[in-house]
Amino acid sequence: MDGTPKPTRLADGDDLDAFLERHDVALVEFYTSGCSKCQAMEPVLGNVARATGISVGLVNPGDDIPLVDRFDIDSVPTLLLFEDGDERVRVADGFVGGDELVAVLETHVPNAVDRD
Repeated sequence: MDGTPKPTRLADGDDLDAFLERHDVALVEFYTSGCSKCQAMEPVLGNVARATGISVGLVNPGDDIPLVDRFDIDSVPTLLLFEDGDERVRVADGFVGGDELVAVLETHVPNAVDRD
């Protein structure tokens, strides 16, 4: 890993595809500008990235509308966990706390979570 893990902003579907190709396991937040729950998730996602070592991406499907249909995004924030480029878990319950999110990761990709 290069330094402290932190969320990576992704501009569009091409960036997202490249991000998923670079990481065997990745958590991606689909957000929109002006969404207060989405904004509240960003520091949580940074903490989760540091706690687990799992790569986190942030993408605004409003900047690339085909992403809405491609990933069936009905609400934001929506968190998708990918393993080898395939969606494994979807969390679309609004704001999710760090401990809850780490527990989801430990349940679904236990071998990918770095433990201190």
